[in-house]
This record gives sequence, C-alpha cells and structure tokens, in this order.
Amino acid sequence: MNLPWHLYVMAFLYIIAGINHFKNPGMYIRIIPPFFPNPKLLNLLSGAAEIILGILLTLPVATPYAAWGIIALLVAVFPANLYMFQKKKGSYSIVKFILLIRLPLQIVLILWAYQYTL
Repeated sequence: MNLPWHLYVMAFLYIIAGINHFKNPGMYIRIIPPFFPNPKLLNLLSGAAEIILGILLTLPVATPYAAWGIIALLVAVFPANLYMFQKKKGSYSIVKFILLIRLPLQIVLILWAYQYTL
C-alpha cells in the first residue's frame, strides 16, 4: 500500500516538532499552564509522542492508530496553546493575532489527521 505524499509531510512535521521539544525545551515548558504538574516531564512526553507518532504514521499497518494518537495529542496540548494566547500581554499585536489564529488551526490539524484514521 502506497501512502500519499502529504502523509509523509505530516509525519515529517511532527517528527521535527518532537525533536524541537528536546532541542528547545524552554519554549514549550513556558507555555504549559501552571495547573499542570511537572512541565519538564510533560514537555519530554509530548515531544517523544510527536516523534513516535510521526514515525508510526509512515507505517501502513500503524497509520490509523498513529493518526488517532495525533488527534489525542492535539486535544491534549490545546490548553497550552490557549494559555500561550492568554498569557501574552498588551493589545492585539501581530504576535497576539498569530496566537489567536493558531487556536482554530488545531481543528485543521485534527481534520488532517482524521483523514488517515479511516
């Protein structure tokens, strides 16, 4: 079974994002809401999950399960995206606008992953 090229793009993006959790942990730890325990561990777990799920996306037998995992991960990290938007101070600067646009982008990413669950 040949996998579509855009699935490889998705896998690549998640693998790179996961690696970035280890290369630049502070960037992610900073946006984890304070009511979550152990932000360092959560960062490592989410980074590892992105790498593993990205790799699994490329294996036809595992693709649907990995896609469901991506969806679960996107839902799980949504509070961090919301916290990052709320945490930015000041009026609606371009950065604040980008953070606002990022929130509904999660839906697009979920729909992108969902097409591989079938």
